[in-house]
Amino acid sequence: MSRRTERIAEQLRSEIAAAIRQDVTDPRVGLVTITRVDVSPDMSHAVVYWSGLGVDDDEGILSIAEGLKSCAGHLRSRIAKRLSLRRIPEFRFRHDRSIELGSHVLEVLEEVGDGEIA
Repeated sequence: MSRRTERIAEQLRSEIAAAIRQDVTDPRVGLVTITRVDVSPDMSHAVVYWSGLGVDDDEGILSIAEGLKSCAGHLRSRIAKRLSLRRIPEFRFRHDRSIELGSHVLEVLEEVGDGEIA
């Protein structure tokens, strides 16, 4: 990924997170954290990785995913107004399990080390 693409991906991440927090009223979305955005080199697509707070089951994940998919067009139009880019990519949302996996690894390490992690 080029430096320009990385910069645009970070701008998109910030703007998408703000738009979800301020504008999205879909109750399925709830508390969502945008963890990262990967933008294609031609700026036609962006994969938006998200993590939901307090979502433990597949049903909850699917509900949030459907909510994000339904508001993708609104997010895209809002970001088009805020960023001066020639092309705003289409968003594809993917659930990011890295936070859950990191938490699980810490739990396992605490069990192994009798709770003594520095």
